Amino acid sequence: MLPFDDRDGVIWFDGELVPWREAKLHVVSHGLHYASAVFEGERAYGGEIFHSTEHSQRLHESAKLMDFTIPYSVEEIDRAKAQVLAENGIVDGYLRPIAWRGSEMMGVSAQKTCIHLAVAAWEWPAYFPPEERMKGIRMTWGKYRRPDPATAPCKSKAAGLYMICTLSKHAAEAAGYSDALMLDWRGQIAEATGANVFLVQDGRIHTPTPDCFLDGITRRTVIGLAREQGYEVIERAIMPEELANTQEVFLTGTAVEVTPVSEIGDYRFTPGEITFNLMQVYDNLVNRRTMAQATVAAA
Repeated sequence: MLPFDDRDGVIWFDGELVPWREAKLHVVSHGLHYASAVFEGERAYGGEIFHSTEHSQRLHESAKLMDFTIPYSVEEIDRAKAQVLAENGIVDGYLRPIAWRGSEMMGVSAQKTCIHLAVAAWEWPAYFPPEERMKGIRMTWGKYRRPDPATAPCKSKAAGLYMICTLSKHAAEAAGYSDALMLDWRGQIAEATGANVFLVQDGRIHTPTPDCFLDGITRRTVIGLAREQGYEVIERAIMPEELANTQEVFLTGTAVEVTPVSEIGDYRFTPGEITFNLMQVYDNLVNRRTMAQATVAAA
C-alpha cells in the first residue's frame, strides 16, 4: 500500500500548490483534536470533475453548519480542484477538498482560529473489486446508529460524523463483509458507512428519507436517472424487516457509484434488471460527459 503522506505530485494548500510531501499541518490543530473539519469526496472522469460546483457548494454549507466560513469562494474552489487535476496529470481519479480550523486556539472554544483549505487528488480505481461489485457485495449490520439531528449537525459532511462509520466498516471487514448497513436512532434503515441505499420492491425503488444523514449528490443523480427511465422512486421511512420483501438492493455514492448488494445480515438478494440498468445508465452519463469534453478539446 502506498502511504498517503509519501507520494509524488502536488496538493493545493491555502491558495498555493505545494509538493505532496510538504503539505502538513501542526499537531496542535483544532481540526485534529476536535474534528472541526469538513470535506468532500469527488470523482473525475476524463479530466472532468463530476458535479464539481455542487460539491464545492456543499463544502461551504457544511462549514457554515460547523460555524466557520471557508475563505475561498465556490468558484475559487472549483478552479483549485481543476488545477490540482491538471498539475498531477490525473484524468480519472478521486479528489478530496478539506477545510479545517487551525492551531491559534486549543480548546472547545475556537472562534479565532484560522480556517485552512486543501485539495488533494489521486488516481483511484473502483471502490470494490469489479467481480465483487457485479455479483453484489456482502453487508452486515452496523453497531452504531446515525444520530438524532438534535444531537449532531447531520447535514454537514463533517469529519467527526464519520467516526462511527469507520468503526462499523472495520467490524464488517473483520467479519468477512464488505460494508455495514447503519440504522438511525429510531431503528430505521439509514445508509451504508459511506453510501446511500436503495431497495427494489415489486418494481418500485424505495430509499430512506435523508433526514439524519447526507442527501448524497450521487443519490440525487441516480434518483433523477431512475425517474427518467420510468421507475417510480419513493422516499420514505424504511424498517429493517422490510428487507424480507425486497428483491434488489444497491448503494450509490461518489466512491461506490452504483453498486449491487447481495446480502445484508440474514437477508439475500439477487442483483437484477433495475440495478444493472441504473448501473449502465449512470456509467453512460459519466462517460458521455467524458466524451463531450474530449470532443470540445479536439475542436
